[in-house]
Amino acid sequence: MAKRIHLTELGCIACEELSELGAGKEGWLVNNPNLLCALDSHSLALANRNLILIVNWGDPDAPRVKIRPDLSPIEAESITAIEWLVFDDVRVVVAGTSCGYLLVYSVAGDLIHKQMVHPSRILKIRVRGTKKDLIQETSAEEICFVMPGIIARFDGSHIQSMLQKWFQEKNSNFWDQKNRKGDVEDTGSLSQRLPYQIWNVNKNGVCVDATVTGVMPPPLLELQSSQRYYCAVTIGEDAVISAYRLSEDRGRSLVGAILSKVVPAAASTIASFSKLIWRSNDQSPKRKPEAKTQSFARASSLTCIKDYPRKGEKLTLSPSGTLAAITDSLGRILLLDTQALVVVRLWKGYRDASCVFMEMLAKKDKGKGVIHTEPVKSDYCLCLAIHAPRKGIIEVWQMRTGPRLLTIQCAKGSKLLQPAYRFGSNSSSSPYIPLEVFLLNGDSGQVSMLNRSLS
Repeated sequence: MAKRIHLTELGCIACEELSELGAGKEGWLVNNPNLLCALDSHSLALANRNLILIVNWGDPDAPRVKIRPDLSPIEAESITAIEWLVFDDVRVVVAGTSCGYLLVYSVAGDLIHKQMVHPSRILKIRVRGTKKDLIQETSAEEICFVMPGIIARFDGSHIQSMLQKWFQEKNSNFWDQKNRKGDVEDTGSLSQRLPYQIWNVNKNGVCVDATVTGVMPPPLLELQSSQRYYCAVTIGEDAVISAYRLSEDRGRSLVGAILSKVVPAAASTIASFSKLIWRSNDQSPKRKPEAKTQSFARASSLTCIKDYPRKGEKLTLSPSGTLAAITDSLGRILLLDTQALVVVRLWKGYRDASCVFMEMLAKKDKGKGVIHTEPVKSDYCLCLAIHAPRKGIIEVWQMRTGPRLLTIQCAKGSKLLQPAYRFGSNSSSSPYIPLEVFLLNGDSGQVSMLNRSLS
C-alpha cells in the first residue's frame, strides 16, 4: 500500500537576507517573540523590531525587498504586527507599531499611508470578510487592529479606494516625470485620514487578543434602531473569554451630551477673556500638533469566563465567524460558538499549540455516472488544524464534533501559516477558493502546503 503524502512542497525562502532576522540559529523562526510572519499566495513578509523583509518563495530569483520604517527613537517605537492586504491586482503590506500607528507599504517598499489609530501597542492585525447568507444578513470586508483592551475596525472599501487613488497618482506622476525634469513629491495618501470605529473592551480585564466575529442583533429595547451592532470576542489574563456588543454610536447619556456642548463653549469663552486681560503674545515656540485620537464608541459586556489561573493566549476565527478556537495557559483548546457564546468542544494536552481553520474535501460516494468537476464550496468541510510543537505533530479535526482526520509529523522549528484574505473573494461570480494552510520549516526554509484531500 502506497504511503499517503499529506504535504506538498511549494518553494523555499532561504536567502542571505534572512540572517538579519536571525536565520541560521536553531529555532530562530519560533523562539523569537519579536519575529513576525505574514503569508501571501506567493510571498512571505517577515519583520522584527525595525525591519520588514519580503521574500518570494515561489520564485527564488525574484529580488528581496527590505523596508526600514521611519520609527521614533525617542519612544523606542518598533514593529509589533504585520499582515498582507490583497485586492484584485494590488498587494500591500500593512504594519502596526508599538506607538499605535498603522503603516501601509507597497511591495516595492514605498510608504503609501501612515495613520495614528490609538496611542497604544498594536498586538494583532486581522483581515476578514463575510458573505451574505442565511447566517450573515450583510456582507462586509474589514481590517481590525487589536490593542490592549481596544479594538479598531476599518472598512475594507475605504482602504481599497485609498490604494486605488495612490496607485493611479503614482502612475500619472511616473509619466509626468518622463516629460519634465524634477522630482514630484507624493504625499497625498500620507495626509489622508481613513475613517474607522474604535471600542474600549477592557471591562473584564485587558485583552491579549480579540476579534470582531460579525454583525449581531440590537438590544431588545433598540429593535427599531438603524445602527449596526457587532459582536467581539476577547481573551486575556483576567478573563479567559469575554464577549461584547459593539455599537456604531458614540453617543452618551443626557448629562454627557449637555456637558459636551457646555464645556467647550465655556472653555472657549474663558480662553478669549484671558487673552484680552493678559494680552498674551505668540512669541513662544509652537509645539508640533499631536495626532488626534478618536473617541470610543459604546461597548457593552455580554458575558465572560473567569477561571483563575487559566489565561487566554491565542485566538483564531473561522471564515464565517461562527466558531473561534482559543488556546489557554493550561494546554487546552476551547472551541467557542460565537453566536450562542458557549464552549462546544475542548481538547486537552496541547501546550504552546497554535490553531488554524482550514477546509478539506469531504468524502463522496463513488457511484456510477459521477461527473468530475471543479470542487465547489459544498464539497469542502470545515476543519481545525492544531500544531502541537511539543509533540512535533499537526492534527486535523473535523468541525464541530467530527473525528480526527489526519496526524502529520513536522520538523522542530516549524510554523503554521495561512495566506491573507483576498478582498473580493466573496463575490458569487469568482471561483471558490478554500481555506489553505501552509507549513514553514524554519531550519530548511521549505514552504509546504497541507493537501486538501484525504486520499
